Amino acid sequence: MLRRLSLAFVVLAAPLSAEMAHHGDIMVTGAYAYETPKSAPSGAGYLTVRNMGDTDDVLLAVKSDPMQAMMHETVEENGVARMVHKMSVPIAAGDTVNFEPGGLHIMFMGLNGDPFEEGEAVPATLVFEKAGEVAVDFTVINRRAEPPMDHGAGH
Repeated sequence: MLRRLSLAFVVLAAPLSAEMAHHGDIMVTGAYAYETPKSAPSGAGYLTVRNMGDTDDVLLAVKSDPMQAMMHETVEENGVARMVHKMSVPIAAGDTVNFEPGGLHIMFMGLNGDPFEEGEAVPATLVFEKAGEVAVDFTVINRRAEPPMDHGAGH
């Protein structure tokens, strides 16, 4: 409960948080997570990261207290998909990196019976090597809903 913002605040802040988070040359857009069942131990988050500068940067970590948040990538080997932990994700100058289902994503672990519910926001902090910390709210959506419009743009 402490990890998420109240529904009333989310409704008021959603137009700002769903649009963009910006710090230095890094812009984060389209952050969302799918709702989870009550019994789920984890959930996944997706977003788009744009490096609008002329210097490469690196996403080093994701923080989301009291949960543990980690960067993962789904890879397929011999027809079997599995998740691989990513220690960092480079964001080249002028490049866009999409965290999306079936690819790079943020795993939120330790839900402990407190599921992601539609309409809530899951606050997290992205830690970049050069840009520093960027606060992001992952808007929780229904699994049947369309992801935010700008998610995946610039592919």
